Amino acid sequence: MPSKEPPRRRVPGPARPARPRPAAGRPAGPAPRRTSRPPARPKPRTIRLGSPRPRLRLVSLGLTLVMLAFVVRLLQVQAVDASAYAAKAEKHRYQEYTLSADRGEITDRAGIALAASVDAYDITADPKLFTPEESKVRDAPEQAAALLAPLLGKDAAEIAKKLRTPKSRYTLLARKQTPQVWKQIKDLKKVYEKKAKPTEGGNGVNLLGGILSEPSTKRVYPNGELAAGILGYVNAEGRGAGGLESMLDKELAGQDGKIRFAQSGGRRVPTAGSQGTPAVPGSDIELTIDRDIQWAAQRAITEQVAKSRADRGYVIVQNTRTGEVLAMANAPGFDPNDLSEANAAAIGNAALQDAFEPGSTSKVMSMAAVLEEGVATPGTHVTVPNRLHRGDRLFKDDVNHPTWYLTLNGVLAKSSNIGTILATGQLGRTQAEANQVLYSYLRKFGVGSPTGLGYPGETAGILAKPQDWSTSQQYTIPFGQGLSINAMQAASVYSTIANGGVRIEPTLIRGTKGPDGRFNPAPAPKQTRVVSEKTARTLAQMLESVVGDEEGTGTKARIPGYRVAGKTGTANRVDPELGRYKGYTASFAGFAPADDPQITVYCAIQNPTKGDYFGGQICGPIYKKVMEFALKTLHVAPTGSPPARMPVTFKASE
Repeated sequence: MPSKEPPRRRVPGPARPARPRPAAGRPAGPAPRRTSRPPARPKPRTIRLGSPRPRLRLVSLGLTLVMLAFVVRLLQVQAVDASAYAAKAEKHRYQEYTLSADRGEITDRAGIALAASVDAYDITADPKLFTPEESKVRDAPEQAAALLAPLLGKDAAEIAKKLRTPKSRYTLLARKQTPQVWKQIKDLKKVYEKKAKPTEGGNGVNLLGGILSEPSTKRVYPNGELAAGILGYVNAEGRGAGGLESMLDKELAGQDGKIRFAQSGGRRVPTAGSQGTPAVPGSDIELTIDRDIQWAAQRAITEQVAKSRADRGYVIVQNTRTGEVLAMANAPGFDPNDLSEANAAAIGNAALQDAFEPGSTSKVMSMAAVLEEGVATPGTHVTVPNRLHRGDRLFKDDVNHPTWYLTLNGVLAKSSNIGTILATGQLGRTQAEANQVLYSYLRKFGVGSPTGLGYPGETAGILAKPQDWSTSQQYTIPFGQGLSINAMQAASVYSTIANGGVRIEPTLIRGTKGPDGRFNPAPAPKQTRVVSEKTARTLAQMLESVVGDEEGTGTKARIPGYRVAGKTGTANRVDPELGRYKGYTASFAGFAPADDPQITVYCAIQNPTKGDYFGGQICGPIYKKVMEFALKTLHVAPTGSPPARMPVTFKASE
């Protein structure tokens, strides 16, 4: 069957414009001609894109180079220089600080603190926080310095200069400030922190925000000037710089420790832990000094030095049986808490560092030699003229007198220079031999040698060898001129006589207490026999005549209820500035009770310029005050036996 095709549809073509019809009443005719044609439409431009492959290749190459640089750097950091970079990271990540060891205390024999360390703060600052950029204040260092200067006791200009330290994040403003000072600074910081709040109209910057602190310790001396000459002082770094603080610095200082911890942004990371070595505290030092006796000695010598308008003075108190120094006082003194106010001439321990001619207190050594050698006895007659010619000099006593008829005991009691020259002249067949014998005894008593204390700056005194003695020294040395000693040496001479002729090296250290709390006693001092017990006992009785007999020169040293042995001294003094004799050294030395000696006291005053200058007159009363106080403090019972009454004079006809 023939297929039926679907009917074809006519696709309409574009509509033709309708021709205008002729107007009514006008004949039909051809259309009017157009004078212009509309502009032809522009044909659209075709934009052809370049090939993206070159650009992709360039970007890929750049990325490859960047990744290659990263890979190379990564290999360098993690493989080639790994250890070096790890060390740098470790250095910046971890901080290491020193832990200061607590300095040991210095106490008296009863454990009372004479020198101790207390909490303190070093005041520091971050100068960067005071720059105009950080503080928003052009003169922030000056303003902060004006606030801090009164609290720190520093010059404001000096503080401002430190706060302007360029390119620094740390500067030290003041050391060893008390907790009270740091609290005042913190309170001031809080005030300015409140003012800096925007809600209070501030700019958000605390003017004192860059002021910081570091914990520290400060050395303090609770008793001020008491025993300052013995204790010494510490420097700004907290190290011993004088006295026992310097001598025992290693024991007192201990060992500093270290701590190492992780930090980030200047703050410690608590979860990272820490490691280090703890600080080992210094040992405590217990002295032989008795604080109360030291106070009595220092008060007595200070008052007399002021009253006599003297250059200086010293008092030594010693236990005759142990050699322990119970007091060592100097006047004028100084306060180690504030060295800025101290007189430079007073800083130190003059009792050990001054060398001076002892005068008549030295005669006890001459008498010891005479008795020990057996050339005379206390009752030996000595005729003493008013003048004695020896060598190229004419010698005299301290007063003009007719010819004295004295026993050897009387020579010591009346402190006759001429009588001493005559007595010591019997020590040898010639004067040279006598000089040699006397020299040997002076050396045994410790003259010309260190005392054994090991104290910094201590003088050993001056004692020339006998072959070097001048013509005058041969006759002046027996009565204490022409040789030099220190006050401790002089006291030790009398302690030797009081101890039965055995010299015990003086000691200042009773023991130490380490960090473990265990007390370690000091080694026993060295002992040396100088004269026999019989000679020492005889000398003690002769020294009683100086104080107890009305003919003696030391009557002002008498103590009711106690037998007292002592000797006065008045020596020409060598002025250290002029290098020649000017003024006097007044002194008194002795021990008590004379029949059972326990305490030695020695006093000396240099260059008294007002009132008396004789040792018996100005040092005798000091001896009495200090000895009386010491006897009561140590509970020494009064003497129970009457004193020996040795003759002082004899009749010319005898």
